[in-house]
Amino acid sequence: MFAVTRLRTEAADVPALLAAGTELLALLRQRPGFRGGAIGRAADEAGLLALWTTWDGVGSYRRALSASEVKIAGAPVWLHAVDEPGVYLTE
Repeated sequence: MFAVTRLRTEAADVPALLAAGTELLALLRQRPGFRGGAIGRAADEAGLLALWTTWDGVGSYRRALSASEVKIAGAPVWLHAVDEPGVYLTE
């Protein structure tokens, strides 16, 4: 499965959000079931970013997000999350 979280911020705040996303990804990489991920900026909109991750399954994804260190590192990232579905199952 994969998860995509779109993030919206002011263009001036993009470097800080990229740094926070990179820190979050470093913690997620340590969680069981993590397969890969990245954070990047939209090519056509300065304040729009996306964080994507891939996982062994929904359970490993949810367990990773419930870890206290992930919650703490994720708070400044998810503050900018666009409210929309973001978890997708692959066939």
